[in-house]
Amino acid sequence: MALDYITAGESHGPQLTAIIRGVPSGLALTAEEINLDLARRQGGYGRGARMKIEKDTVQIRSGVRKGITLGSPVTLVVENRDYQVWIDQMAPEPGPLDDRKVVTRPRPGHTDLAGALKYNHHDARNILERSSARETAARVAVGAVCKRMLEEFGVTIYSHVINLGGITVDARGMTHDEIRQAAEASDFRVARPDDESRMKDLVDHAKSEGDTVGGVYEVVVLGVPIGLGGTMNWDEKLDARLAQGIISCQAIKGVGFGMAFDVASTPGSGVQDPIGFDATSRGEVVGGTASGRGPTGGFYHMSNNAGGIEGGLSNGEPIIIRAAMKPIATLMKPLASVDLHTKEPFEAVRERSDVCAVPAAGVVGEAIVAFILAKAFQEKFGGDSLAEMRRNYDSYVEYLKAW
Repeated sequence: MALDYITAGESHGPQLTAIIRGVPSGLALTAEEINLDLARRQGGYGRGARMKIEKDTVQIRSGVRKGITLGSPVTLVVENRDYQVWIDQMAPEPGPLDDRKVVTRPRPGHTDLAGALKYNHHDARNILERSSARETAARVAVGAVCKRMLEEFGVTIYSHVINLGGITVDARGMTHDEIRQAAEASDFRVARPDDESRMKDLVDHAKSEGDTVGGVYEVVVLGVPIGLGGTMNWDEKLDARLAQGIISCQAIKGVGFGMAFDVASTPGSGVQDPIGFDATSRGEVVGGTASGRGPTGGFYHMSNNAGGIEGGLSNGEPIIIRAAMKPIATLMKPLASVDLHTKEPFEAVRERSDVCAVPAAGVVGEAIVAFILAKAFQEKFGGDSLAEMRRNYDSYVEYLKAW
């Protein structure tokens, strides 16, 4: 069965739930491993009060026995501690609503207005509860499971922030390990700690003005073998699938690979990646772990402007994805809006929110990328069990060696 998942739950409901089907049997998996990524999602300078209330942990409700996946659907639950405050207004049983909790003044930049009209809700809370970025906690839990599967094949994923509110971070000259370690130690998930003080001042100023800050994060995937995805049909292309996944995340407005939009202003000779061949490393990783390459049969690229994907297929180089996140739409100094009931002009409603969530968005991006790559892995190497997938993968690597 193809790898797939669904999430459910509202921002102030009792819990978030994710059900993953198609996870192969025999994969070692614990709640503690998932909790590490859930904690990373809650970090970063500029987060709001909700992060002080919620300390996300996962409960594995099905599909795992004694730390090993069974091949049956894996159910993950993340409880919302804030539900205790909202239980009267979010409970499924019939009852009156508190007028103070009803949202009739939609927030510009959110889906409050369009969602209320589409689903015929006169209380926009019925829309914002599900469209909230709180939903990404469930996706991070799913992504952590997929990361575990990819790790079995030497694939690792990390993220770092390369632009925050116009302050750019130049990580050129640093190794993957150096960037990853620096980002994990940084409140802004940046590779250069010298940039943090300016970022902190920017976020503090935005907060004092009732404003918010966006930015750009980069997701890097190491160890991906050549040939994931498809080039024969539009919906099989790996970059297209990754782009759709990233853009589905709340507040993400742009996605690029490798050089991304810089290709538009660069001559072709400076964009395309020359190809080389190393006969001494047939089927092995050319350049070792420092390069981040996966098995390619000895072929490699002398640069990686394409970001590891050409024509919809992984080319063996590290996959590099950049995502542009708009400033969070909930402002403490709200913009103009119109009341859904009276049609009179008002300031938009205020909801508890972050000033900046770009560092956390990078962790969500990792999870989204992990799922799509794990799905592509399963499509390429098949198998109901991890052992079967490994046999198929090893056979593919041997094929590359002999090609």
